[in-house]
Amino acid sequence: MSLKTPLRFGLPKGSLESSTFELLARAGFKVQSSNRGYKPYINDPELEGRLVRPQEMSRYVAQGFLDFGITGKDWIQESGHQVEVICDLAYSKATSLPARWVVAVPEDSPIKSIKDLQGKRIATELVETVKRYLADHSVTAEIEFSWGATEVKVPELVDAIVDLTETGSSLRANKLRIIETIIESYPQLIANKAVYADPDKRKKLENMKLLLIGALNAREKVGLKMNVPKAVLEKLSATLPALRNPTVSPLADPGWTAVEIIIDEAVVRDLIPRLKELGAEGIIEYPLNKVVY
Repeated sequence: MSLKTPLRFGLPKGSLESSTFELLARAGFKVQSSNRGYKPYINDPELEGRLVRPQEMSRYVAQGFLDFGITGKDWIQESGHQVEVICDLAYSKATSLPARWVVAVPEDSPIKSIKDLQGKRIATELVETVKRYLADHSVTAEIEFSWGATEVKVPELVDAIVDLTETGSSLRANKLRIIETIIESYPQLIANKAVYADPDKRKKLENMKLLLIGALNAREKVGLKMNVPKAVLEKLSATLPALRNPTVSPLADPGWTAVEIIIDEAVVRDLIPRLKELGAEGIIEYPLNKVVY
């Protein structure tokens, strides 16, 4: 352990919790948490985990109660607290798509654009961000904070909502129509500014950034190993959609070579039969935890 004291690491409690733990595991940081515990164990003596609601994360990091954490760009912008943004982390609750805060209205609503919200009532959790967005579009509306189940409030309680979605399926199920996206948000790795200014702590955080991004890069890729007759190596190599040029190594049999590549998992089901037709043997597909460019 090179740091004198462990860094307090804020982990998002709630919808991002499971996907964040999975990402950390692929990056080499195993997190163990009980159902009611708020201090999960991390298999790194330089880290102490704390489970915190994403809405509060940037405040606790900015104030120094946490040294660093993971939370959405949306909540950082909403809070207005000054933190060091180390990097974007391109994952979400269920997909690799960014989460979107969208303006939605009932399917039969006459509201067609942001301008049509003039004088209307809007419910959202993202009050300050919505206020700024409407002001930028010269629209004045009554904005009320929503404690949840926002989509059921229209049309009886409010005229429109601003809610979080990845795919829009929940909004469609509630017969709502999206008229505008006001912000797209991925989680971000953030740090307290004083913590990030410390060289040793910054080095630890930059190493974590490297591993986390490497884990994200590996999500939809796999490795392939195979033995290839030298006589068809050039022709076979031309068919490989490799991340870089394939790695080619000699084998004990001078007529054969070992070939290894990293490719998108989506093309494997079509590629392996082609490789076999071209003469490749002993084809092995294996998963990847990290790809560091």
